[in-house]
Amino acid sequence: MTSQMEKIVSLAKRRGFVFPSSEIYGRLESCYDYGPLGVELKNNIKSAWWKAMVQSREDVVGQDASILMHPKIWEASGHVEGFTDPLVDCKSCKKRFRADHIVKTDGPMTPQWMKKNFEDKKPKCPECGGELTPIRKFNLMLKTHLGPVEDEGTTVYMRPETAQAIYVDFDIIMKSSRKRLPFGIAQIGKAFRNEITPGDFIFRTREFEQMEMQWFVKPSPQTLSQEGEGRVRGGTPEEWFEYWKKKRMQWYLDLGIKKERLRFREQEKDELAHYAKKAVDIEYNFPFGWKEIEGIHNRGNWDLSRHSEYSGKDLSVMDEETKEKYIPWVIETSAGADRTALAFLLDAYEEIAGGRTTTTESAKEAETVLRFSKTLAPVKIAVLPLSKKEELSSVAKNIANDLRKHWTVDYDETASIGRRYRRQDEIGTLFAVTIDFETLEDKKVTVRDRDTMKQDRVAISELEKYFSNKFK
Repeated sequence: MTSQMEKIVSLAKRRGFVFPSSEIYGRLESCYDYGPLGVELKNNIKSAWWKAMVQSREDVVGQDASILMHPKIWEASGHVEGFTDPLVDCKSCKKRFRADHIVKTDGPMTPQWMKKNFEDKKPKCPECGGELTPIRKFNLMLKTHLGPVEDEGTTVYMRPETAQAIYVDFDIIMKSSRKRLPFGIAQIGKAFRNEITPGDFIFRTREFEQMEMQWFVKPSPQTLSQEGEGRVRGGTPEEWFEYWKKKRMQWYLDLGIKKERLRFREQEKDELAHYAKKAVDIEYNFPFGWKEIEGIHNRGNWDLSRHSEYSGKDLSVMDEETKEKYIPWVIETSAGADRTALAFLLDAYEEIAGGRTTTTESAKEAETVLRFSKTLAPVKIAVLPLSKKEELSSVAKNIANDLRKHWTVDYDETASIGRRYRRQDEIGTLFAVTIDFETLEDKKVTVRDRDTMKQDRVAISELEKYFSNKFK
């Protein structure tokens, strides 16, 4: 039986959502290209995130930093020394594996765990049964060089995360935007990690996109008050942590992900990053298990303190009331755009045995529907003339061009109307506008709703108003 993941991977390639990169050259492992529908879906996800995190708030500003940054930044952040995976090699077949892929674990790979499961038990290679090397640490950062000569002095790194650029630019952004604490800086951007064992489609890749917000707050207690939507003004880092945890979970629910497929998981003390005071993951129940799609972290003042130390730039803030200086604490929300896209694809996917359309040729076949929310659907409206005849297609094309000024529109005049409905359902199109021969007489079209399959007869002159109400 074909698994849900296999069906999603097949659909994503066939319909132009996501497919392997460089495929005509044999593909580049764990790198993916987003096709026409995938670009729209991912852009809609990023736009929804930006609207929720920046556009709708007065206390968060945006940034778009360079991917290449000064290499000393990654020394200060600890990535050069500590951004590693524990790996083993097979002495016989020479294949390399991550330690937790040899001995499965849902918890952290602590030194005690590694000693117990590898040094003491000495597991064999899962491919050939050969002897494995001792565990070694492998740095995940991708290196490149700047300038005409390649030597150690020209080494730079493709950033493994977007957060460090926010910390480095914290002072200039705070002053130029005239913000006071608490406030946030948000960024959407590419990051790169030399994953040895990537997998699960676009869940873990070597090139990916992050949607991150760093919230800067005074470390000492302040008076709490509730404002508007329940926004905490002032507040301690702990209170802001709880605020952002709830806020970020609600974002996924508002965009249609089923509540039972989401959960919080607080990280245990022995799996926390060395700088973290507290960390909670938002996990989605993928076909391959509960996995993180976003993390909310209390990072303390470690990041700004380290960059102050390594750069020589004072990144402290003056308390206007007490005239005391302090290094702000940071509450981070960090989501993966690609992982989130996969979660939305899986959650929207529905297969209906026996079909649901009433046309003869499709009634006995299983039908697939992607039930994206109106915010995320890659195509909002499909325009479908009942015939290719010029008298219908000219009217249909004019309607499509008018609607395109406001929404993403697909024009399709190939195959039977039943087949075209099914094609649109399979990519998650919300509404289908059918132009038939009656349209030439009454100047009306039939609008079909993806989810209810209800059909409305709407005057062409009223279409813009009709859809404006639907997309409120």
